[in-house]
Amino acid sequence: MGEAFATPPLEAIGFVRTAQQLHHQAPRQSGLGRGAAGEIHIVQGMQNGLADLAGFSHVWVLAWCHHARGRPLQVRPPRDVKARGVFATRAPQRPNPIALSCVRLLGIDKRVLLIADHDLLDGTPVLDLKPYLPYCDSVPQATIGYVADLPREAPDHRQWWADKGASPPGVYEEWLRDGRQGPPGDPETKPPRE
Repeated sequence: MGEAFATPPLEAIGFVRTAQQLHHQAPRQSGLGRGAAGEIHIVQGMQNGLADLAGFSHVWVLAWCHHARGRPLQVRPPRDVKARGVFATRAPQRPNPIALSCVRLLGIDKRVLLIADHDLLDGTPVLDLKPYLPYCDSVPQATIGYVADLPREAPDHRQWWADKGASPPGVYEEWLRDGRQGPPGDPETKPPRE
């Protein structure tokens, strides 16, 4: 059937530092312009690879979704009511949980990239960086399949534990205790108690 294939061990070239600790705090996609500012701290010894990157406004970040669990082949995207094949989604839970995010590059300070408009979580291992090039990365006539039929105003995330009839994970206790019953941007989200 398929040929055996094994990658050499992947080495993180850096790590994300941001206030976005939980997936509910990040937008569903990096290009939506709603993500918090953050930083990518490049590991010692990789800094020479940053030469000439400062002139770019956006970079592709390839990262490892370190909070992803499981390898489902069908997932339900946030704005959808139907399970879809994982390869037709951008879900972090996948056979190889690799993230691809186009982020705004605000500046570079030694080994630290200052970024904005990202969907990455604090501590995310960064595998690679590549400059965004509009002439070959943008495809204005591209079609978007079933996504074209999804409501644009739907929330970025769903409370997946409710879908499974389970209690929320402990990491969401503060989120819920503060009275936030849904993700940021969700019209059903209650403001924090005063």
